[in-house]
Amino acid sequence: MSGVQTEEVGTFNTQQRSHSETKLSGNVSGTWTKPSKRDTYKDQKRNYRIEKKRVAKELISTLKDPSVIVMHDWLKVRGTLKSWTKLYCTLKPGLLVLSKSYKQKSGHWVGTILLSTCELIERPSKKDGFCFKLFHPLDQSIWAQKGPKGETLGALTQPLPYSYLIFRAPSEPAGKCWMDALELALRCSSLLVRSMTKDAAPPSTPPPTPEENGPKYELNESDCEKHFDGLEEDESKTDREDVPFDYSESDHSDEDLEESIPEAVETQYSENATEELGQQGDACQTEEVEEENKSLIWSLVKQVRPGMDLSKVVLPTFILETRSFLDKLSDYYYHSDLLSEAVHEEDAYGRIKAVVKWYLSGFYKKPKGLKKPYNPILGETFRCYWHHTKTNSKTFYVAEQISHHPPVSAFYVTNRREGFAISGSILAKSKFYGNSLSAILDGAARLTLLKRGEEYVITMPYAHCKGILIGTLTMEMGGKVSIACEKTGYKAEIEFKLKPFLGSGEASNRIVGKVKFGHEALACIEGHWDDEIFIKEKSSNEQSLFWSPTPEIKSKRLKRFTVPVESQSDMESERLWRLVSEAIQNGDQNGATREKTVLEEEQRRHAKERKAKNIAWVPKLFEKDCISQEWIYKYADLRPWDRLNDVVQFESNFKIQTKTKHRTRMVRTLSIARVDDDKRNVQSGSSDMLTDSTVDNDKKRQPISKAINKALEPVIKSHQNISERLTNINNSVQAIARRQDNDNTLFIIAALLISQVIIAWLMK
Repeated sequence: MSGVQTEEVGTFNTQQRSHSETKLSGNVSGTWTKPSKRDTYKDQKRNYRIEKKRVAKELISTLKDPSVIVMHDWLKVRGTLKSWTKLYCTLKPGLLVLSKSYKQKSGHWVGTILLSTCELIERPSKKDGFCFKLFHPLDQSIWAQKGPKGETLGALTQPLPYSYLIFRAPSEPAGKCWMDALELALRCSSLLVRSMTKDAAPPSTPPPTPEENGPKYELNESDCEKHFDGLEEDESKTDREDVPFDYSESDHSDEDLEESIPEAVETQYSENATEELGQQGDACQTEEVEEENKSLIWSLVKQVRPGMDLSKVVLPTFILETRSFLDKLSDYYYHSDLLSEAVHEEDAYGRIKAVVKWYLSGFYKKPKGLKKPYNPILGETFRCYWHHTKTNSKTFYVAEQISHHPPVSAFYVTNRREGFAISGSILAKSKFYGNSLSAILDGAARLTLLKRGEEYVITMPYAHCKGILIGTLTMEMGGKVSIACEKTGYKAEIEFKLKPFLGSGEASNRIVGKVKFGHEALACIEGHWDDEIFIKEKSSNEQSLFWSPTPEIKSKRLKRFTVPVESQSDMESERLWRLVSEAIQNGDQNGATREKTVLEEEQRRHAKERKAKNIAWVPKLFEKDCISQEWIYKYADLRPWDRLNDVVQFESNFKIQTKTKHRTRMVRTLSIARVDDDKRNVQSGSSDMLTDSTVDNDKKRQPISKAINKALEPVIKSHQNISERLTNINNSVQAIARRQDNDNTLFIIAALLISQVIIAWLMK
């Protein structure tokens, strides 16, 4: 189709050009005559002004759009007086904006550098830091005449050079990062800018195509001018005259835009019933096995051996909790309002403590007795949300079982209005040790504070069950976990203590931990993960209550909403396990086992069919990143909330989207790193806006991603050449070292022989 369209457009352009040239030349008979030099020059001037206006519009749209930023930070800039001025630099595609402050106010603008006219080089410096220079090779101006909001005063009031500028970064890594970002902005500026602009509107009345053996359609001069409606400038103005230009991208008001956007088709949810929370301490973590179930335990023990993985062992239904593991993972978000407090905390130390408090708030909910959730079936999904009453926002949660052997569960949590998102995958393992077994959750969750740009990597403890053969069945949490933020350098290390052999009461469910900055401990944490937890600051040596699930705190748990069972799809958790859960709740263990066996046999049958057809399982909601090897939600949106444009976040058919006032474009750096086209198209489309269809976005992103990869091919090749050269140099150095070793050995042998001859001569 693209080839046919190209030919049609090319034919139309050729016909239009030929007919217009015929009319302009004044030839009515149809024979072609050469247009006059004056008319040709007039057309060239008009085309030049149109192209000049288009480029200016693209640069202005990039300059105004707050989401198109390659990099921003404070840098020192050297002026003509050989002194350094600290300015806030914002790098955009094709532009480098200098300001007195990070607040984008009209009075803070200093100047805008047009990168398309500049060359970039590294500059040696005796002082600490890293210097680089932007300059015009012909000593012409590198500055734009106006600022982001039409300011005319800026660079003229600052003692900054006319044709060059010298920057100093605080360190060499920061300077190298700025140089890489500037080179990327120089290479890819046109691609990134054009992806943000609106597509050109087609002509309202396309000209008819000429018919065979019929009269040819001819365009008069007025028809030619219609093609440039809204873009034509006054012919009386010369190229050097300033022409007023309307920088607004649309003639419609916000009200018209909101009317043109269809209403959000949200999934209908209903509030969950009252929760059943377990008691504190050992009371609800122990269970006496009934006589009729002891035989099932012994039959299970006969199937396993110490150290064996239990992922393929069928467990009896009387120890099963009536919900899936995907549902179990959602227990950590009933207090997600604590994450909102972490986002708004200005101090980085306060943010790490708020994140730790939220993390510990997800453990005290536990079932009565020793229970284990269902092992999710491959392709099983679960979704829900929590309503924040204070801000009237929603925290959405979606999860999918992306692998069965080994069992891997992927999940994604987001609340863009509150400013956080969480993604991760968990590999569930289980080990049998004779009288005990452990359920190990291998994997990590990544908490992102959107407007802070901070990412916290979080690990999970393991569940330990003992007393299978001798004693009382007891479940505990054990192991060491960490919550680390690489950007700020803060880290929390917490150890879940197992109860000793003779311990009870205070010794159960204990945790100890530290909050660190680098290797320095700032605070100590100690208490019980289902009861009171205290924190002791090292600086003041004062201890205070850090977290406690009091009745007041439990009453403030956020309300969870799920899709009604009758509206769920066949592979959603509650509907999938409905018959098994009903049998367990009615005390019918045989019926529960029978229904559970039906689901397991159906899963095995589908697995055999895929294996026979050599078809690999492809998850519906998640995909594996080819670089980080992590499972990522296909429709993830990690942009900070835009109060001027974003209206509401909603979920539809497992796609978490954002309704906006007007159409937006988003460039993600992750799409540049992609190498295979199919995954790149899905990954770059991380946000499905209601105003843009997914198919159109994929068609627009695909050529952009290919062009960016093509532009980066020389860089990749140069890196490969450098690697090969370094390998050759290393081999040469090793060869020289070996030669030197051989030479040294010969020299030592010769010296020994000479010394022996001298000693023998002296002895004589």
